[in-house]
Amino acid sequence: MQVKFILPALTEAKSPYWRPIKYSLFPPLGLATLAAYLASDDEAILQDEHVESLNLDDAPDLVVIQVYITNAYRAYQIADHYRSRGAYVALGGLHVTSLPDETAPHADSIFLGPGEETFPQFLQDLRHRKPQKRYFSSVRSLVNIPPVRRDLIKRNYYLVPNSIVVTRGCPHHCDFCYKDAFFQGGKGFYTQQVDAALAEIDRLPGRHLYFLDDHLLGNQKFARELFAGMRGMNRVFQGASTIDAILRGDLIERAAEAGLRSVFIGFETLNPKNLQSSNKKQNLNRDYHVAIRRLHDLGIMINGSFVFGLDDDEPDVFKNTVDWAVQEGITTSTFHILTPYPGTKLFTDMSAANRILTHNWDLYDTRHVVYQTTKISAEALKQGYDWAYQNFYSWPNILKGRLTHDSVKHQLKHFAYAGGWKKFEPLWNFVIKSRNLNAMLPLLESILSKVNPQKQPESKLTAPVALPELPVLTAFGE
Repeated sequence: MQVKFILPALTEAKSPYWRPIKYSLFPPLGLATLAAYLASDDEAILQDEHVESLNLDDAPDLVVIQVYITNAYRAYQIADHYRSRGAYVALGGLHVTSLPDETAPHADSIFLGPGEETFPQFLQDLRHRKPQKRYFSSVRSLVNIPPVRRDLIKRNYYLVPNSIVVTRGCPHHCDFCYKDAFFQGGKGFYTQQVDAALAEIDRLPGRHLYFLDDHLLGNQKFARELFAGMRGMNRVFQGASTIDAILRGDLIERAAEAGLRSVFIGFETLNPKNLQSSNKKQNLNRDYHVAIRRLHDLGIMINGSFVFGLDDDEPDVFKNTVDWAVQEGITTSTFHILTPYPGTKLFTDMSAANRILTHNWDLYDTRHVVYQTTKISAEALKQGYDWAYQNFYSWPNILKGRLTHDSVKHQLKHFAYAGGWKKFEPLWNFVIKSRNLNAMLPLLESILSKVNPQKQPESKLTAPVALPELPVLTAFGE
């Protein structure tokens, strides 16, 4: 059987906001995971439209398409095309799970929720010519899952080909979280076996890893054993955590010893009322400053995520957030306009209140205002969002943020990351077009090397620092 796995391009990847480097970071790991369930005599190909042009003139027997909200229309177009050519088309992903009735007319089979259980069952049904129209994941486990088909990934197309996922879901349930709906009806958070996770890590070349897990520290026992097993592997890695997990116990120290060098944190808002109304309980009554200092003392850089447009935001939220992030030495920031994704409690509540302004999914990219705002007008919200990016990544603020670190090496890393991420677009575009992104990994690994946690004498830099010959990009940030 000839099987084709496709990740259609997100709408924003073809918009004026398109930054080729942002969409050349990670390969479609979810599709490569499903491909591992194919039989040994099946032929498979994986195409990611963000990094290559799709070949739509072929004739595979089975086409599997991953659907997000802002690639939904493109996914439907591709699905309809292949069905008209006689292929069997299966759709899965976040958008399919959120709106199965919308997606079903474009597919022969759809998948709701994660696919580790349902996809192998589907393949068995398909071979017996009895495939179901819908598959729903109820039994969720990562025990004995086959190794990811990394042979299908075109490593030189990506800056961070060594992406890995060792857990599924998240133990928290924020009202605006798109992924929370994906795991409804079964386990919402579960982990791989530690030995299996370490074996997968051992398969990956080089030193750098990027854990795409929503919350790498979400299960303390698993994370502690994972980090213990990684000690001595000489890895440097990036991942995501919560403020609560960073402040609790010594798990973050264990992560640093294993090689954690930068972490994504969903701060989301500095307003406790917004945290409460969004059910972001893991951030309530937590001291952001203490957590940040703890990370910086360990030499760990931070990518902060912030959401604008929550109901208790005032017009000064943009300046207050940017000023705070710079003063705290946040290395890179990702800003978002609040977006009520289908399947979330936020969407349900806003729909009931008639606050949803459009169902054009192309606009649900966290860059457009798609709901009725309260204390900030839609125009001011969009302008403030754009201003926040421009201001945070200005050279004066990059330099100012750099000086918040005690270690000179950390100052240099901060400057290289923030500057390299936003100020060298033509260079990144050239590297991408030459298909040499993977060649940047040794430099990335070097920049992510350990920072001495001992505080340096008072020698904070007062003049701009020259970037390396090839600037390094964090895998975090917008």
